[in-house]
Amino acid sequence: MMNYKVNIVFEKDEHGYYVYAPELPGCHSQGNTFEEAMNNIKEAIELYLETIPREEIEDYLSKEILTTTMEVKIA
Repeated sequence: MMNYKVNIVFEKDEHGYYVYAPELPGCHSQGNTFEEAMNNIKEAIELYLETIPREEIEDYLSKEILTTTMEVKIA
């Protein structure tokens, strides 16, 4: 059994949290709370990775994804 680090992105709106793994196309989930969304995406990622060959896992998870915020001005 191998451990992998997977990038995940959370988006919050009035309905709760939407979360996805940008390295894994189509791997996304949701939850009413942050904790619920975190648990749901963990399960989704584990199931996703179980369905693809190990060499593809290495390819998918070799990306480095960085996120930050930026302030911009609009007229």
